[in-house]
Amino acid sequence: MVIGLTGGTGCGKTTALRVLQEMGARCFDADAVYHELLRTDGALLAAIGAAFPGTVENGGLQRKKLGAQVFGDPEKLQLLSSITQPRVAEAIEKELDGSLAVIDAIALTESGLHKLCDHTVAVIAPREAQITRIMAREGISRSYAEARVDAQKSAEAFASSCEFVLKNEGTAEEFRETCRNLFEKLVKEKEI
Repeated sequence: MVIGLTGGTGCGKTTALRVLQEMGARCFDADAVYHELLRTDGALLAAIGAAFPGTVENGGLQRKKLGAQVFGDPEKLQLLSSITQPRVAEAIEKELDGSLAVIDAIALTESGLHKLCDHTVAVIAPREAQITRIMAREGISRSYAEARVDAQKSAEAFASSCEFVLKNEGTAEEFRETCRNLFEKLVKEKEI
């Protein structure tokens, strides 16, 4: 079984992932897979360099230069996504082996990774809780934390794109229990 997990920063995806890992799930972080591909997939790097001149130098991606070209330009960001997301999905699909697995991707639906999943789950939390959590976790200012939260899709957008929603509104242990209950239910249904 493959579970797709998505949600904004500070919502509790890491907690949900840990619960799945405790249940024996293999975890695939789409961002980590992307960064690994940037190191190992010369064709991907070449495609990015061709689409965004000046962003690949000495065999490495110049992230700040790429960011300067794509952020704030929806068409260029979509072009980058169209180059990278299929390769990430392909790399993850090659690793799936029929065991319990979870794919963690902020762009789970947009990337097409949801097509590899038996179930999709959005992790959401109140905006204020998100801001408080990332300020504490990363030692950043309130204004920067607000900007990070506001730059992502809304909780409603995450929730509407998934089959199940985990709301992180209580204590850490309450949320772990909520996660455990849902994931155990999904695994049990698969076994029947």
